[in-house]
Amino acid sequence: EVQLQASGGGLVQAGGSLRLSCAFSGFTYDDWTIGWFRQAPGQERERVSCIVGLDGTTYYVDSVKGRFTISKDNSKNTVYLQMNSLNAEDTAVYYCWSVYYGMNYWGKGTLVTVSS
Repeated sequence: EVQLQASGGGLVQAGGSLRLSCAFSGFTYDDWTIGWFRQAPGQERERVSCIVGLDGTTYYVDSVKGRFTISKDNSKNTVYLQMNSLNAEDTAVYYCWSVYYGMNYWGKGTLVTVSS
């Protein structure tokens, strides 16, 4: 059974940094994609970033390019999202997500609040 456990959210001032972690388990092979979606109040959920387990290919939504960095540590079964230069528009609940052989999996959200 695939499980995703997100952590690392919190309150930070504008311009600050946070690192989100997504601990994963249950994958038989590294042929997964893991990433982060976020949902701000009154807005639709959007994909922020993801990384491919096999080759490390990454994706970023335009609004976070140059500020966020996604990485993986296969030895620790963890994907990280380093978020720098945070601004109020980054305030949202962040969800760890994975797709594995056509199946989507979601972890519980972690709240990121950026104060201006």
